Amino acid sequence: MKTKAAVLIQTREPLAVVDLGIPPLKEGQVLVEVAYSGVCHTQLLECRGYRGEDKFLPHCLGHEASGVVREIGPGVTKVRPEQKVILSWMKGSGKNVPGTTYDWNGTAVNAGAVTTFSRSTVVSENRLTPVADDFDLKSAALLGCAAATGLGSVLNVAQPKAGQSLAVFGAGGIGLCAVAGARIAGCRPVIAIDLLEERLALAKAMGATECRLAGKEGAKLEGLDFAVEATGVPEVMLQAVECVRPQGGTIVIVGNARHGQRLQLDPFHFNLGKRLLGTWGGDNDPDRDFPKYAGWVSSGALNLRPLISKCYPLAEINRALDDLETGRAARPLIDMSL
Repeated sequence: MKTKAAVLIQTREPLAVVDLGIPPLKEGQVLVEVAYSGVCHTQLLECRGYRGEDKFLPHCLGHEASGVVREIGPGVTKVRPEQKVILSWMKGSGKNVPGTTYDWNGTAVNAGAVTTFSRSTVVSENRLTPVADDFDLKSAALLGCAAATGLGSVLNVAQPKAGQSLAVFGAGGIGLCAVAGARIAGCRPVIAIDLLEERLALAKAMGATECRLAGKEGAKLEGLDFAVEATGVPEVMLQAVECVRPQGGTIVIVGNARHGQRLQLDPFHFNLGKRLLGTWGGDNDPDRDFPKYAGWVSSGALNLRPLISKCYPLAEINRALDDLETGRAARPLIDMSL
């Protein structure tokens, strides 16, 4: 059995869309037919060579998607064939299988426990979360990383109380979901800062009460209770630190910086009682949090549609990466039916 997949052969070069041979399933592995795959800045950093040396070339990419289970390997009990699932890099319950190797005309192609830039993919059981049969698969794909990370950075990590103020630096996919999380938490004001007016319009749709263009406007912020940084730019991280109040102001760093970049801080910020927090994907437990987020989508409490600005066929994966890099798409989705 073969599948069409986008493979990173060499950093700083376009992904190659090729046919890969799928190996037999190992214990704890699941074969999933992918419906939609999100495209994240993490993959962009990998493709552009901004994460340092890549020791696993050639390899598959992608870590958030939705799809349907087609086959289960020995010992799998969490999902069943024909079940709709969320695919995520975040570990939940179930067997943890490190990865698999595909065949490309005699060349081994590496893959981690979950990869999603392919029509079919072999996934470790613990990277799957079942969803209801009638759940929207476009929204389900975003729950695997963008929505979960953004929501979790606010609700699991920052944990603001209703009425407290919160700013989000960067209105990409994760930042927009952090805005939604702040709205759900009852924060006020919820301030979004970005370089692009189009993305600030999306932030309004996700629940921002105030929007500011990055630069001087963003630097004027001060005295806030919380800030979430979702750009990965060290200079912006510093702005987030500077904008929160002394004695309890809290900053959550979500954005991924490029390999080798450093953040320089005046230690006096800590003497003032500010708190700087990191997060591993919003500190989510997929078995606990993904069903909750899906319930919010189903009830209308969480609307992810503003994020889905463009869908691309797998053959145009490189255009999707370019559009993500330039801000033309907040969270590109690869539609495997196209």
